[in-house]
Amino acid sequence: MPAKFHLLTPPRRIARKTLAAATLATLLAAGGPAATETGPAGLPAAETDSEIQRFCSSIADAARDRRYALQKMEMETLQKEVDKRIALLEEKRVEYESWMKRRETFLAQAEDNVVKIYATMKPDAAAERLAQLDAHLAAGILMKLDSRRAGVILNEMESKAAAALTGIMASAARREDPT
Repeated sequence: MPAKFHLLTPPRRIARKTLAAATLATLLAAGGPAATETGPAGLPAAETDSEIQRFCSSIADAARDRRYALQKMEMETLQKEVDKRIALLEEKRVEYESWMKRRETFLAQAEDNVVKIYATMKPDAAAERLAQLDAHLAAGILMKLDSRRAGVILNEMESKAAAALTGIMASAARREDPT
């Protein structure tokens, strides 16, 4: 530490004291600290406030632009995620439609085959088996058969089962909604 004192020569000490005295004289001549408030940089408060306002207004556009840029980046990221999910859903929709088409084709073939089977069966055997099926399914099969063939099969059924199936077929053939 004594080395630092040797570096400070008396003229420098005098210069510091003179600068401090000049600053004090300026403050006292201007009315002192009570007459003018000073800002952080030693400038008068009004000048400091205007300096702050100029600074804030000069960076406001840049801050707003940066905020918009960040929001835009976030929106682009979200849009990419949404696009990925839409593509995935579109793939699933295409897969589902393909599956539904295969299912409809299979059901149509199966239905045609079932109707052909009952059409070639002996009427008494067809009547016995149709009586064991769900009434709506049995009525659907009978409606797809030739009317003569369906009549012969109904003739071979018990009267209660034949009446139930006939009622279902008649309500299905109505043009207007019964409700």
